[in-house]
Amino acid sequence: MKKTTGMDRSVTSKWRPATQAVRGGTWRSEQGETSEAMFLTSGYTYDDAQTVADRFAGEAAGMTYSRLQNPTVAMLEERIALMEGAEACRAQASGMAAMTTALLCQVSAGDHVVGARAAFGSCRWLLDHLLPRFGIETTVVDSADDDAWEAAIRPNTKVFFFETPANPTLDVVDLAHVCGVARAHGITTVVDNAFATSALQKPMEFGADVVAYSATKLMDGQGRVLAGAVCGSQEWIDEVLLPFQRNTGPNISPFNAWVVHKGLETLDLRARRQSENAVELGKFVESRVPKILHPGLPSHPRHELAQAQMVATGPIFALDVGDRATAFALLDALELVDISNNIGDARSLMCHPASTTHAGMSQEARDEMGVTEGLLRINVGLEDVEDIKEDLDRALATAGL
Repeated sequence: MKKTTGMDRSVTSKWRPATQAVRGGTWRSEQGETSEAMFLTSGYTYDDAQTVADRFAGEAAGMTYSRLQNPTVAMLEERIALMEGAEACRAQASGMAAMTTALLCQVSAGDHVVGARAAFGSCRWLLDHLLPRFGIETTVVDSADDDAWEAAIRPNTKVFFFETPANPTLDVVDLAHVCGVARAHGITTVVDNAFATSALQKPMEFGADVVAYSATKLMDGQGRVLAGAVCGSQEWIDEVLLPFQRNTGPNISPFNAWVVHKGLETLDLRARRQSENAVELGKFVESRVPKILHPGLPSHPRHELAQAQMVATGPIFALDVGDRATAFALLDALELVDISNNIGDARSLMCHPASTTHAGMSQEARDEMGVTEGLLRINVGLEDVEDIKEDLDRALATAGL
């Protein structure tokens, strides 16, 4: 592979996904390094004044300032975009920086946003609290009610915003239907795809306009750094998102970008194996708990839809054990699985959303979403699934299940 081949879409677009994940976005310096270089720099120098003037005027290619471009970040952005099937991508400092940027860059006072009621706590906070502060109206709907999306549309509706599968209740949205409704009404769809990533699901293939990520999760996959990304058409990225990013600065650091870039090389392998482990573990515990939520299990109300629009159903599932006391007893009895509120990690992790990821929400909002006091969320890792089973078996028994 030549030094710049990884940035040449006329070549890389023909590669298959596994090859794109390993080599896409690679740009080698004059040293010819095999592992992508890390450019830890805030600014750049120029040989003459006209060169910098031309770059700032947009009349010449090249770096100007790391809030706008950085070689390491650019490699990550190209690899994510290539894997997503998007024309362009902009990396962000965290998943919530990505979600906030994807929304605020395109809405103004007087606009209306429709969002799914089941969402990560901070994403619901954007809908319930932040956007209304700026005069942007919001409506939340049951994402499984296909008719609810069209019914919620107003003349000023600008964006549909949802995640699928949703955090932590694993609600699954019919991507083709909801994106089709949005497109018919000139509404932009923003899909949070963090639970799946492009390895398991590509929303743009179903009509999504914008795909946003917490790259902290499966993309990094080893709990090391915070990162986010927003993918879209080149026109939307350049004309809608970039002015917001340029002037507000939610940028990722080159070091974090490099870590995620390397994590993407194994994303496909990790996501598929963790998905397999999750389904096997879900089947093992299903008869032991009052309720389990995982789209890979036939008991999930949208199991068939998930099978149709996902390559595999992801490493996350939730189980409801009835009440907080039982949930805490189960968590305290774990020996292998860590108590942690992160997801996407190669290690198995479990948390109690009502007291962690969704603790900042009102009780009414949690009830509406189905985040009960007995709900536990588990990220199934890459350990031997038999060891995870033994740990959960012991913890369930200790909790009286």
